[in-house]
Amino acid sequence: MRRAASSATGVMLLLCTSLLAQAPLPTQRIRADVAAVDGLNLRVDTRSGERLSIRLADDYTVTAVVKVDMSAIKPGAFVGAASMPQSDGTHTALEVLVFPEAMRGSGEGHYPWDLKPGSMMTNATVAEAVVEATGGRRMTLRYKNGEKVVVVPPDVPIVTFEPGDRAMVVPGAHVLTTATKQPDGSLTASRVAVGKNGLVPPM
Repeated sequence: MRRAASSATGVMLLLCTSLLAQAPLPTQRIRADVAAVDGLNLRVDTRSGERLSIRLADDYTVTAVVKVDMSAIKPGAFVGAASMPQSDGTHTALEVLVFPEAMRGSGEGHYPWDLKPGSMMTNATVAEAVVEATGGRRMTLRYKNGEKVVVVPPDVPIVTFEPGDRAMVVPGAHVLTTATKQPDGSLTASRVAVGKNGLVPPM
């Protein structure tokens, strides 16, 4: 009986160890300015005032964040809008990202975001023509199993992605990256988004 209990305990320990090994490492979205870069070692000053060190992957990629105008938001476009919910059920945009066609479907849905306390993100297709509305332009965003109406004020930044290169990752550049926190507490990243021509990535 003891041997059976011991065997069962061993199996449970192996299962727990396996589950822990498979658990995804936590990630951290970092909005920051580059303080220094030394090869694959990146130091940044975050918007919240922290100095962080990030180890970049050997094959890390750079994406440029580029400003576009309202005409880029048209029926059929796939966009990501960070927004604040309003009492009437609509949302007011904080920024709009017009995804390149190759990224259609990325992160589709409506979920909490960390741009501001209480903010949401809607990655969805523009379902119909954007129209004038009180406070800005009104767009209907449709995603699987849902739909949201988002009003885009005139001063809200509208951006898109285009290919970048590592030469853009220099001191003073404004960056956005999602870093993975390793078991030892260090941060690693495989992609960096950099604002082109001094743009601050608004996402």
